[in-house]
Amino acid sequence: MHIATQPRPHPLNRDFQWQDVPAERTLGALTREQVAAFDRDGFLRIEDVFTPEEIDAVVRAIDPIEAAYETYVSEEQGGSFRLTSAGTITFTAHIVKQSRILRDFAAHPAIRAILHDLIGGGVRLYWDQSVYKKTGRKQEFPWHQDNGYTFIQPQQYLTLWIPLADVDEENGCPWIVPALHRGGTIEHWVTPIGLKCLEDAEGVAVPGKAGDIILFSSLAPHRTGPNLRDGTVRKAYILQYAPDGAYTIVNGEEIVQDDPERQFMVVPAD
Repeated sequence: MHIATQPRPHPLNRDFQWQDVPAERTLGALTREQVAAFDRDGFLRIEDVFTPEEIDAVVRAIDPIEAAYETYVSEEQGGSFRLTSAGTITFTAHIVKQSRILRDFAAHPAIRAILHDLIGGGVRLYWDQSVYKKTGRKQEFPWHQDNGYTFIQPQQYLTLWIPLADVDEENGCPWIVPALHRGGTIEHWVTPIGLKCLEDAEGVAVPGKAGDIILFSSLAPHRTGPNLRDGTVRKAYILQYAPDGAYTIVNGEEIVQDDPERQFMVVPAD
């Protein structure tokens, strides 16, 4: 395992200080050891959170939405739109707006308990998207931080990367660089396949099974490799959660993230 040297901070990252989970917080889902590992490394794998039936319901809800989106990209956008490339990878966002099953899943009791342990009270869904990685072209997704795409204050929020099928190094599991999250958002640059913040880091492969949660900070640099299993689709559902009152900064404008249709409260204020 190699820990990358500290790169340059993002221009909006000024005087960031990582906030450890308070020692006095009562935990309901995680152990003290798990919380300490998250604060230290920036990620956790939590096993067997969801039943096979729950995961199957999520897959059945997402599949037709994703298929319709890929058709739109293929037929109306020439096969490529934003980060989606037909036959290679699809990013289908804001799908809680299209499915009551997905909206309920985003507020699953097990998720609420994890959010309370790591963030506390007053937590909203910030973003949701499916990511289906296919084998039409063998393509990795580069090192990035989630907060590098759209800068959010507070910078420190959570990504739950939920495998909808078993994932490992062969079909595109996440790789995560530990410890860099504690420095806040770092500078990114544009590549043909998305933003990138590190050139040659060696992270930790984090495989998982359907029903697990691969949880990491919005500030943890991560990447996924290509899906090398021909004829398969590596399916994942990404749910991101931020404290109530969080806002994006776009062209100097502060925009509170509280859209009632897709950024609803998941954990009420204490």
